[in-house]
Amino acid sequence: MQHIRIGTRNSALALWQAHHIGHLLEKVGFSYELMAISTKGDQVLDRSLSKIGSKGVFTEELETMLREGEIDIAQHSAKDLPSRLPEDLELIAFTEREAAHDVVLSLDPSLQLQSPKKLRIGTSSTRRRAFLQHFYPQHELVEMRGNLQTRLEKLKQGTCDAMLLAYAGVHRMDMGAYITEHLSIGQFVPAVGQGSVAIQCSIHLDPSLKEQIRLACNHTTTETCLLAERSLLYQLEGGCSVPVYGHAIATGETIALTAGVLSLNGQEKLEFTQIGTNPQILGEQLAGDLVNSGARKILQAIRAELNP
Repeated sequence: MQHIRIGTRNSALALWQAHHIGHLLEKVGFSYELMAISTKGDQVLDRSLSKIGSKGVFTEELETMLREGEIDIAQHSAKDLPSRLPEDLELIAFTEREAAHDVVLSLDPSLQLQSPKKLRIGTSSTRRRAFLQHFYPQHELVEMRGNLQTRLEKLKQGTCDAMLLAYAGVHRMDMGAYITEHLSIGQFVPAVGQGSVAIQCSIHLDPSLKEQIRLACNHTTTETCLLAERSLLYQLEGGCSVPVYGHAIATGETIALTAGVLSLNGQEKLEFTQIGTNPQILGEQLAGDLVNSGARKILQAIRAELNP
């Protein structure tokens, strides 16, 4: 029985995801152990992601462990991956995507975002903040960093009236009882990769082992969608701290990709939908549509505002 060392962040959600990968590997005869660490993004909680050098804040330490042979694979929330990855590392699998939409959590079961009452909404995501500014500018935004358990405690302590989070993490952590609203994917389009777990390894990992891990963990339809989404992200040089968003749905051979860019204040919004069959080309074409409509100007203004 071959033993696989899985690198992961040490949050409860990350450990859940890592064990999920481990269980998929066990089904095909592997054993596994977790190598859990705290990343820069986990440690620095007094600043927004955009202020701490956002590229790879949740992935860099795990990538170093891959290079040094301390782990065989690393698992990441696919939405945390930067648009450009090191050439000596590669993504070999994407797990089947959970429902990708965002949800509202509150202690008040009747709370809805369309409420005319000014609410304090907690989120650490620039995408969610921009969408809130665009659709529900009446609310006050509260910076909310930390793992899901920490954020839930902040909600209970009255730091905010409600929080916006990805359904996938809330569901995996059994926090569904606090959901007061499921947000439409058509309105709050998810972040690239949201809902899936990505597996990364060194390009030097044994090819046979690499293929076995891929066969055990990869979900083909999800992979097709994420390749389209990440192709778009690559062209726009986006990341988890910039409100570039994209979500693909594959039906048979056809992929429908909806993606866009929002200014931080929510006032400028560019969004398109493209349909195609080649995920790489589809992402590139939609990125081109966005660029031709002024996306680069919006992104430059965002980066200047985030990093003055």
